[in-house]
Amino acid sequence: MVCAQGIVTAITAYFFYKVLTTKPKQEPDSYSENDDETQRQDN
Repeated sequence: MVCAQGIVTAITAYFFYKVLTTKPKQEPDSYSENDDETQRQDN
């Protein structure tokens, strides 16, 4: 049981470390195409 808990803790720590150290990807601005729009569109 201690071995299973150790494995789960190690995997959790690995992915937590990965999340903290991974650089964010550049994503395009979703509103940059709508900068000149003055009114909202009603759907």
